[in-house]
Amino acid sequence: MFSTDVYVKRRDALRKKMDSGIVLIQGNVETPYNYLDNCYHFRQDSNYLYFFGLQIPRFYGIVDIDSGKDIIFGNDVEIDDIVWMGPQPSVKDLAATVGVTETYPNKMLHEYINSNIASGRKIHILPPYRSEHFLELREYLGIVPEKSPFWVSEKLVEAIISLREIKEPCEIEEMEKALVTTYEMQATAMKMAHPGVVEQEIFGAMEGISLSHGGHPSFPIILSMNGETLHNHNHHHVLEAGRLMVSDAGSETSLGYAGDITRTIPVGGKFSSLQRDIYNIVLAANMKAIEISKPGTSYMEVHYAATTVLADGLTQLGLMKGNPKDAVEKGAHALFMPHGLGHAIGLDVHDMEGLGENLVGYDAKHKRSKIFGHKSLRMGKELKPGFVISDEPGCYFIPALIDNWRKEKQHTEFINYEAVEKMKGFGGIRIEDDILITESGCRVLGKPIPKTIADIEALMATTKEKMAQAVKDNAKVKVSYLH
Repeated sequence: MFSTDVYVKRRDALRKKMDSGIVLIQGNVETPYNYLDNCYHFRQDSNYLYFFGLQIPRFYGIVDIDSGKDIIFGNDVEIDDIVWMGPQPSVKDLAATVGVTETYPNKMLHEYINSNIASGRKIHILPPYRSEHFLELREYLGIVPEKSPFWVSEKLVEAIISLREIKEPCEIEEMEKALVTTYEMQATAMKMAHPGVVEQEIFGAMEGISLSHGGHPSFPIILSMNGETLHNHNHHHVLEAGRLMVSDAGSETSLGYAGDITRTIPVGGKFSSLQRDIYNIVLAANMKAIEISKPGTSYMEVHYAATTVLADGLTQLGLMKGNPKDAVEKGAHALFMPHGLGHAIGLDVHDMEGLGENLVGYDAKHKRSKIFGHKSLRMGKELKPGFVISDEPGCYFIPALIDNWRKEKQHTEFINYEAVEKMKGFGGIRIEDDILITESGCRVLGKPIPKTIADIEALMATTKEKMAQAVKDNAKVKVSYLH
């Protein structure tokens, strides 16, 4: 956990952004995997973590705007729990670590909420996203699930976004920790990506690295030779020489902060000439985003600049034609990159999107596009110092999308369908970094993970040599043993 004053200051900052009333922040509960006592890994609600910091199920936080009081509702463990879990700190002791002195058992939460409603006070709640949240709101506030959106406090949502989007130094430090582990995950994937290896072996090794460092992956690992499927979670393929493998993964620290990095590597360690050409176009788009991301620039501008680099490169290869800038304006590039350039990262890998994607990524000045490809940009508003965002351009050859667009004769003035047809089976390439917006520009967080062709091939070649030597050494041992 962070120091006590971090949580106290955050709650005080929230109070200053609100007018009056009571803020209720619901913690998460344990979720059964296949029966009541066999649960999934517990993950606390990120807003609860931000303001109250406790990774304990069935805890609820109150921020009283008017009185300045903070309250935690939670139950002390009983002897049956201690038998199975060992001695546990009391709710009062846990609350003290985050600067809260007033605590009550959960059975009193209903009475507390309803007495404040009866006295005319407003209860501010956040958008519920778990079934337990909906059930609790029905119990405490009498809100039926279908009516819950009407009860969500816009004022509270806006206040929390304005606080959480600017990362504190302690948060940046925590995200750097996540990226130390993420580096190891991605480097391991590079070392293992050789013909004959099953994707699941690499997936398992990466997940194990994250767990061994004390945190689960920050999202289900995406790893596949079928990189044209953006969120591919099947890992049964046997790696084949000449194919590309996309690895999109990150670790989460014990405090809940996420890393999110993508690398694309050649199975066997060497890019083909065509793979080099496409890869360098995507890398140029990635580097363009880093070059121009700074305070005062909108990430929508950065997205358009990066996708123009992509369209320009594909035009030079003969896969697109016409003016690259015009092609991007009309969305023709989206045949190859149907997603946006990036998203906010923090306590959630897609930070705060549970509060509303448009509210997090857009504002009155910057509205979400309705054009295919551009409309998938999650972060479009003006950048500020303290923002952490992903920079993840890609280039994919999706057979079904190619067939669909060609049949409908979409953007024929910009797309050379004859040439694109030959690219079916190529797969996809994505390169992703996590960038922090600074006072004057931006910097890439974490230890640099190989992303140039030369660096990737060098790492994979070294590993290949070590593997070959290990095989030879093992053979010598066997011969010696036989004699």
